[in-house]
Order: sequence, then structure tokens, then C-alpha cells
Amino acid sequence: MRKAGVLQAEVEILVPFFDVDMMEVVWHGHYVKYLEVARCALLDRLDHNYSQMREAGYAWPVIDLQLRYVRGARFGQRISVRADLVEWENRLKINYLISDAETGERLTRASSTQVAVEIASREMQMVSPAVFIDAVQRALEAEAC
Repeated sequence: MRKAGVLQAEVEILVPFFDVDMMEVVWHGHYVKYLEVARCALLDRLDHNYSQMREAGYAWPVIDLQLRYVRGARFGQRISVRADLVEWENRLKINYLISDAETGERLTRASSTQVAVEIASREMQMVSPAVFIDAVQRALEAEAC
């Protein structure tokens, strides 16, 4: 079992026809897109999304991405994609779970790691910028209320 996050966001996606192969199974590369949708929902929940990251002077490239496919999603299937924030002080690490929205059956699990890069200097930061850590702290405080 992957580490549970301190904050989560969950989205539901109806698998479209253009994401499947001739066997009506989602092509493996499209799962990354589904993870991104959930990651964006999580960042919106933090009130520090990609636009706000850029405005703060930082890019956050993905430096590691791991996926474990358990069962293929199919055309027309409603899937749930959950993103869990597990690390944020030195890097942004998110664990994901893709499951069937109706049965809860696990289809895929994944994790992504991103690091802050100062846009002006193009230098990777060894700790997350204070603006991001503050956004996480505000979200955690709001969650506790």
C-alpha cells in the first residue's frame, strides 16, 4: 500500500474512444494524462496551480514517474483518479490511485516527483520555495478547521 497523503483530490473521468486501442483498452501512455488531471485538481485545492507557480518564478518539471498497471481501463468506463500529496518541503511527490468509479476495483497506481526550478536562473532548488510550502500549510490549516 502506498503512503497516504496529507491532502487529496479526486476526479472522475469517462474513458473516451480516442484513448483506446482496437481492443477498446486504454493505451498505456494515456494514464499519464489522467494523472495530470488529478494533479491539477490537487494543486487547485492548494490554491497554487501551475499558473501561480510560474507567477512565483518557478517551473516544476516531473523528474520521476512510476506507474504500475493492474488492469486496463476500457472505453466508456468511469474511472476515479485520486492524487495524494505525500511530500512538499524538498520536492513535490504525489501518489495516485486509478480505480473503477463504480466498483472501486484498483486499475493503476502511480507516483510522480517534481522539483522546483527557478525560471530566471534555470537552477534546480534543493528545497521547495517558501511560497509553495506556505500554500500547503494554508491548505492543511483549512483542512483542520
